[in-house]
Formats: sequence, C-alpha cells, structure tokens
Amino acid sequence: MTHRDLADMRFDLWAPDADSVTLLANGQRLAMSRGRGGWWAVDDAPRGADVDYGYLLNGETTALPDPRSQRQPHGVHGQSRTFDAGSYQWGDGAWTGRQLAGGVIYELHVGTFTPEGTLEAAIGKLDYLTELGVDFVELLPVNAFNGTHNWGYDGVLWYAVQEEYGGPEAYQRFVDACHRRGLGVIQDVVYNHLGPSGNYLPRFGPYLTQGAANTWGDSVNLDGPGSDEVRGYILDNMMMWFRDYHVDGLRLDAVHALRDTGAVHILEEMTARTDAVAVALGRPLTLIAESDLNDPRLIYPRAAHGYGLTGQWSDDFHHAVHVNVTGETAGYYEDFASVSALAKVLTGGFFHDGSYSSFRGRRHGRPLDPHGAALWQLVVCIQNHDQIGNRAIGDRLGAVVGFDLLAVAAVLNLCSPFTPMLFMGEEYGAGTPWQFFTSHPEPELGKATAEGRIREFERMGWDPALVPDPQDPQTFIRSKLDWSQAQGQGPDGGAHARLLGQYRTLISLRQSLPALTEPDFGSVRVEFSEPERWLVMHRGTGRDAVSVAVNLAEVPRTVPITAGAAVLFSTGEGVVSDGAAKVSLPARSAAVLGSLVA
Repeated sequence: MTHRDLADMRFDLWAPDADSVTLLANGQRLAMSRGRGGWWAVDDAPRGADVDYGYLLNGETTALPDPRSQRQPHGVHGQSRTFDAGSYQWGDGAWTGRQLAGGVIYELHVGTFTPEGTLEAAIGKLDYLTELGVDFVELLPVNAFNGTHNWGYDGVLWYAVQEEYGGPEAYQRFVDACHRRGLGVIQDVVYNHLGPSGNYLPRFGPYLTQGAANTWGDSVNLDGPGSDEVRGYILDNMMMWFRDYHVDGLRLDAVHALRDTGAVHILEEMTARTDAVAVALGRPLTLIAESDLNDPRLIYPRAAHGYGLTGQWSDDFHHAVHVNVTGETAGYYEDFASVSALAKVLTGGFFHDGSYSSFRGRRHGRPLDPHGAALWQLVVCIQNHDQIGNRAIGDRLGAVVGFDLLAVAAVLNLCSPFTPMLFMGEEYGAGTPWQFFTSHPEPELGKATAEGRIREFERMGWDPALVPDPQDPQTFIRSKLDWSQAQGQGPDGGAHARLLGQYRTLISLRQSLPALTEPDFGSVRVEFSEPERWLVMHRGTGRDAVSVAVNLAEVPRTVPITAGAAVLFSTGEGVVSDGAAKVSLPARSAAVLGSLVA
C-alpha cells in the first residue's frame, strides 16, 4: 500500500452503498477509488485551508456534504468546508481537568443564553458564572441543524458546529476561555437519532436501521450489517470533542433510545474509549447519560458488569421536588405526590426502583446498590431544558410558585447528596419562558412539528390551544434570557437579586461543608412528616454534621436537627434555633444548620 498524503486522506469517505463517488472540491471534479470496507479515497485533492467540497454519488449533479464535516458555512444542505482543528493556539496549558465529584453544573443553550446567541457573546458571561460558583458549563447540542435556530436535537451533521453560533473556531475559543477561568465544559451530544432535514447519511450507507424507530425516527444502526463503521463514526466523534475541542465531558442524550443487542453495548465501548483517551490526555473525562430507565448498571463499573459511565440523570429527583413545591400531579407527576416520595429519592437515588409507575402502567426501575455507586454519580435538577421546554407554554418554575418556594427548591437541589445542575437563568428566577422552537425552512415540516407538539401534551392534561407555534420566530425570541433581571432591575428586581445571592451562598456552602459532598449512600438520613409537610436531611457526623431542614407547609413548623447546630443559611427571616435538637421554620422556608469548618 502506497503512502498517502494527509491532505488527501481528509477527504476519505465511507459510502458502501455507492457505485461511484466523485469529489467536488473548489469546483474541481476528482474521481474517487473504492477501497476495502466501502471506503473511497482520492489522490491529488486541493491542498490548504478553506476547501469547499462535497460528494457526487452515482453520477448525480448535486453534491452532498461530508458526513464528518466540521464546517457547514452554507447550511446543512450546502457543501462542506475543511477545518484545521490543530491550527488554534490554545491557552489552557495549565488546565488539568475537573472531576465530576463535588461539582455543580450549569446547563445553557447558546442561542438563548445571550441576546446575540453566539459562543463569542457567551464568553462575555463566563465571569458571571465563575462568580456564581459553578464548576461546569454544559452546552445543549451545537452540531449543525437546518435553519437558524433550534434546541439542537434536530442535528444532522454531528461533527460540525452550527455556523450561527460562530462555527468550530469560536467553539475552541469558548472552551479555552472556560478553562482559563477554571470552568470545565460538558457538551450535550445526540447519538440516538438524526434530525428530519438535511439527513443525507442513509444515502452513503447503513447509518440507520429501517423499521426500528424510536420516539424521534429511525434508530441508529448499532448492531446490524455495517454497524462497525457506524459505531466508529460515533466513537470518532466523541474523540473529536475531547481532542480537537478540549471538552471535559459529554452528556449522552436519551441513551435508552440506543438500540444495541451486541455483546458489548455501545455505552460500554464509549466508556472504554473515553478512559483510554483520558489517560493519553492526562486529565479526567466525564460521560453522563440521560436515561429514563432508572437502571443503575449505567454507572456500575465495567468490572462489575456495568457500563462504567461517570454519571446519569435522575429525573425522579426533579419530579419529587416539583410536585412538593407546586402541587402539580398530572401525567408522570402523579406518583410523586408525597413528602415520602422526596425522602425516598434523597436516600435511594430513584423513586421508581422496581415500583409500579402509574404513568407507564407497569413496574419501573431497579434499586441502586449503595456499594456499587456513589451519590455524586446521579445528576439532578429542579429545572432543565426538557422539564421547562416540554411544558405547554414553556413556563419556568417561577411562573408556578413564588420566590419563597424557588429558594426552597434551590436548597433541596444544591444541598442534595447528588451532583446538582442548574438551568440558565434559574439562579435569579428568570421570568422569561423557555419554549420549544424550530426554524425548519420546509413549510410541511414546520406544520408537522407544530401538530406533533400538540399531540404530545394530551397525557399531561395541558390545553393544546396554549401551545406556541415552534416555527414562529417570536417563540425563539421570547425564550432568550432577560439579563436585566439578574442585575436587579424591573418590578421584581429586588427578589431576583435576593435569589441570586442565595444561590451564590448555597453553592459556596456546598464547597465549604464536607458533609454536603460525602459520596456514601449511608451518609444520608432523612426524617419527615407527611401530615405536617416538613423534611430534614441529615448529613455527616460530629462537628461536620449538617442538617438541611425544609418546611413545605403553609404554616410554621418545628423540626428536629442535630443538637447544637447553628443556622448557616435560611431562605427567609424568622428561623429560630436555640441550640437544642430542633429548629422553628416559617412557612415555605428552608435552612441549613451545622458548624462552619475552618
């Protein structure tokens, strides 16, 4: 086999279903040669940067973009453009990475985080995030989708960074800026489906499994003929984020939709590959699964026949907190209508651990083995893009409850035994909604999307007449954060500023009180009263002991705490602790009690 120049190899293409392939590069047509395994290659392709190119399959006249394209300056239907990831001069040489354990995650959507909706503009908010005290920034998907704005889950080119956000070099600058400030970066990636517009992968080869659909369309081919290359396509994409963009972790979207019957599940293979590259790079790398299975095998070590992922979401925590502060019990919230449900989640990680789920009409989940996992491996939240955006009008928690209960929910999240995640704007009680928005250029696709959204809400009992049109540009514009609220401006400016200060204090307490990040399931004890609607979570022992006391009732309550504990934080005035083993809490309030560790 003769040596081939790297400049030529960057145009190599896996297209086993094609009879002929012509590379169109800077207007020049170059015939490609078929090699082993359905791979096509070309010699003497144009050198240098900024080569616009595409592939003509079977004599067609319209070029298709590269499945591994890292730049799509003309959109997902246009030609690709070469990108030299190695040309960027990184300034994060001192960055040694960050472990998930003990961390706080901040989830944001680039397009609505700032008025400009770009990565460059997001850099301007990083000092605000460091002052807030978070450890990781988690970006919703940024890979290329059709249109100008989208949640990101309609991506069709997994290797390309959306041009409206600034493209791949802007992404490198963003990560670099985060690392210089001590912030880790987690990228949300979608490997379970492709968007409905611009998905040309099936034209090249068996990327999808026809007739094996999940909620969003045909499943990705992980175990059928040709699946070795499809799995390689996914694994190589993961390595791209780690190597080319220096990200510290990936959030894996809806892993329950990854259909894989192979002896080595794709998630286990992801973990093995990530562990290997972490060693090579000399810094920790994180994989977090979004899953509604409540299956702890996702985070059990591979040596114990688990998949070995770093962490997984626990939606049960969100549901338990949401129901207890709002009283909403429709749809999947029904089973969580008790203080005992919250207590069970705080001590066991999952509510549905083999119990009957009324929403599913069957038993659901599996118990966590406290010896096989650590508390911090469960990522929890009181708001996120799904739980807000998938409500009928995309209303945040603050549209349902007042600032007093927003603060109570914050205490439950930031003082939970798990890894807390915030959704952008939550920390100051953002009054803006976060609605489901799309910008499909195809009218028929936009109509189908809007109608599909209305059907989704039937089981939750929400009025379909209230559902905003995802295609209306105002739906996107309404979802942008109003940063004047974070600065204490507007009618409720004082309340927004006060909540932001409470979030900063709670995050600081989490970092200074060792008991709050103790990883052992046995370190959590919970007392509660169902009729009186209070709950106390005890963490640690001796002088490190901490009590997190919550009163969900409409009247004051006196609740038990560790004797001699002082009030370190309270959400409202009137918390009374006389040094005995009890504390008096005002209605709808919470307090953290213990002793500060020098």
